[in-house]
Amino acid sequence: MRCPFCGHDDTQVKDSRPNEDAAAIRRRRFCPGCGQRFTTIERVQLRELMVIKADLRRVPFDRDKLARSIRIAMRKRPVDEERIERIVSGLVRQLEASGETDIPSAQLGELVMDTLREVDAVAYVRFASVYRDFREARDFEAILGSLAPEISSGIRSAAHHDSGAQQDTVAETGPGPAKAR
Repeated sequence: MRCPFCGHDDTQVKDSRPNEDAAAIRRRRFCPGCGQRFTTIERVQLRELMVIKADLRRVPFDRDKLARSIRIAMRKRPVDEERIERIVSGLVRQLEASGETDIPSAQLGELVMDTLREVDAVAYVRFASVYRDFREARDFEAILGSLAPEISSGIRSAAHHDSGAQQDTVAETGPGPAKAR
């Protein structure tokens, strides 16, 4: 492995261990050329995935780009980094298990949106707004409208488990997030 600091061709592995879900190996390395230490992460790659863009260009699938997009959508949401990593690993496994090496970008985007919809509604809307290139408020209204049944049923379900006073507050505000009065 080449040193990222000085370019020395031969670095030494000082420590290796699997990550949390055993999907990758984290290696601590030392460069005898400059004395710097750095970390590499190795993952199993079942096949070389290619993404087919809307303009029909073929580009190599970039796991880091997928993870970055999901992290941006999840920014300041109550989802920890470990969960995000599991989401990304799960998406990559789904793509590899499909048996296809060429993945249309539209299919990849929809797969990410479906996953985010199950994890966090705000992250789903954020991702959808970029992926679908929202330009107007009505674009947000449409996607929020598709979430409305899920959100209101979640509120009714939560209200059912809370006290009667909380149920009255939810009933007064109607569908959507309950507001403190």
